[in-house]
Amino acid sequence: MPKQVKREDIIRTAMELLAAQGFHGAPMSMIAEKAGVGVGTIYRYFENRDILIKTIYQECEERLVAFLTRDYPHGQPVRICFFHIAKGLVAYFTQNPMEFKYSEQFHNSPFGEAHRRNRIFKAAGQPDIFMEIHERGLSQQVIKNLPPTVFFNLAFAPIAWSLRDHILGITPIDDALAQVLAASCWDSVKK
Repeated sequence: MPKQVKREDIIRTAMELLAAQGFHGAPMSMIAEKAGVGVGTIYRYFENRDILIKTIYQECEERLVAFLTRDYPHGQPVRICFFHIAKGLVAYFTQNPMEFKYSEQFHNSPFGEAHRRNRIFKAAGQPDIFMEIHERGLSQQVIKNLPPTVFFNLAFAPIAWSLRDHILGITPIDDALAQVLAASCWDSVKK
């Protein structure tokens, strides 16, 4: 098996197990067995379990950002950019439910706490479409004067909660509902 394929199998298997079992419920031995490799093989690709967990999240986040920035309406009004992101989150995660489940596990763990603090407090100067929309919205006075964390909670947490229910099969999200959801989130942060 080529090295890249083996690495991808390990990542895919680890993501599935960690999302389903939780970070404490899926030891390296279980991941190795399910991926059809030895535990030592995993350690050839990832120095330790923490690095595996962080790498999976980083790669998920990179795919999400690539999806959201494809056809991003640069230079358009903040509202249009906001709707692009909100509807893009719904589209991406309805197509990639395992990545959503993994992201939920990650964000509700100490890894997610550290990632969030780093993103909010140390992201200055790094391109980030989420921070950019907040900063531009404030400077153009089209959104409420809220700290970034409160803005993100009002703007995007309802989308995450709705995606959770969609993935659980409780409330399916179609295009019309995605539009209403994005509009409701916009209404909560616009001036």
